[in-house]
Amino acid sequence: MMGSKEHTVSAIRRNDNSIEYFYVERKKNPKLQKLKKIPFVRGIIALIESASNGSQHLQFAGERYGVNPGEEEIEEKKEGSKLEMWLGVAAVGVISFIFGKFLFTLIPVFLAQLFHTWLPGKTAQILLESCFKLILLISYIYIVSLTPLVKRVFQYHGSEHKVINCFENGLPLTVENVQAQSRLHYRCGSSFMLFTVFVGMFIYFLVPTDPFWLRIVDRILLIPVVLGVAFEVLQATNACRNVPVLRYLGYPGLWLQLLTTKEPKDDQVEVAIASFNKLLEVEKDPSKIPGKAV
Repeated sequence: MMGSKEHTVSAIRRNDNSIEYFYVERKKNPKLQKLKKIPFVRGIIALIESASNGSQHLQFAGERYGVNPGEEEIEEKKEGSKLEMWLGVAAVGVISFIFGKFLFTLIPVFLAQLFHTWLPGKTAQILLESCFKLILLISYIYIVSLTPLVKRVFQYHGSEHKVINCFENGLPLTVENVQAQSRLHYRCGSSFMLFTVFVGMFIYFLVPTDPFWLRIVDRILLIPVVLGVAFEVLQATNACRNVPVLRYLGYPGLWLQLLTTKEPKDDQVEVAIASFNKLLEVEKDPSKIPGKAV
């Protein structure tokens, strides 16, 4: 999946070796556009849009995975009902993101509390909580990456980064040139996940950890704050990636991408190149988007 400010395009490889595309045009809401200009708030809006948009593309790919072209279930639906279906998928994606964030925020709190007798201090509890959060995040990513399906997704993730790096380096988008690029990229959402751990740790030092019920309430209420600040940190590390010393600030996020991306095969790189080229095509001429576009 490749995206710009105006469109997102997904390319998938079908069983007959053909490539099929799915398009989503980014709808501009005047109120949201204003919110996107506000630091710390814009990160929340971007995350919600990303979860909503990404779930639609995953739904499209999932519906065609393992299905031969022409064998899809064809149903005559009105455009309204089709739109309702995709809105439902988008809503599920956003809810799933929020639910996952709650789990990764609160589980470490309860784990740290188990050691409160031995490590009762505020500093110790926050450091312990952050360690548990980091361990939980890395362990989860590592375990799911062992499954064949997720490994394949991570390979495509790596191919996306390679294509972007190749394009930003001004090289022709050939399989050979793309494969020579790094599968890591500063703007990746994987880096953002790691930044939420460290940003959260510093923010938690500003609020009380006792009593325990207040600590839980604080963690829940601070979720938007942590996400907003982490987004700004991600933006800052990307802006500083060419500064000799400051570029190292983004390295922890790049290290996490060693888990969330895998080296892709040539045919996977071909799909990523096709997706990016199609995105450039519709950016120049939106009329080339098929009528089935959402």
